[in-house]
Amino acid sequence: MTPSRGIRPVRTQTQVAQAEAIRRLRGATAIASDGAASSSTGAYAGLVTRSIAFALDALIVNGAAALVGLIVGLGLSILHLPADADKVIAAVLAGLWVLRSISYFVFFWSSTGQTPGSRVMRIKVIDGRGRGALKPRRAFVRLAGLYLAAIPLLAGYLMMLWDDRGRCLQDRIARTLVVYAPTEQ
Repeated sequence: MTPSRGIRPVRTQTQVAQAEAIRRLRGATAIASDGAASSSTGAYAGLVTRSIAFALDALIVNGAAALVGLIVGLGLSILHLPADADKVIAAVLAGLWVLRSISYFVFFWSSTGQTPGSRVMRIKVIDGRGRGALKPRRAFVRLAGLYLAAIPLLAGYLMMLWDDRGRCLQDRIARTLVVYAPTEQ
């Protein structure tokens, strides 16, 4: 039996919660009368916008690491240390870079939902079930999913092109959505 055109499809609790979260984030104008995200507002962020935001974040993290490495390298160049010490210092700095990268994304996603790159591109990571800000554990799971998505030739990122809510692998794993943030007036 085919449904008539006047009957609305039944929505799940998750879809209702997502529509409510987007409505709260963007205001009442972002949600159409049936509760679905309006295509004219572009509620879900696209591949290019998200890629530019990530590139800006990578520039910040790696630029800071390069600056620290340059300062430490210049400081150590005036000291006469054994060759083994250089390897240990390089390993410690590499470990600090990994820790700083993890902390950067987990902190911003769990506090405001926006990294500085996301803020520039006016996008925000939200809980897909409308429960408010992400907890640090879910932000960490999302970051792990970000790296997993790159493994199969970026297929984890490209899957968003076929998803109606623009979700990548990391969004599906952590149950998050990336939406356009409201502009401040």
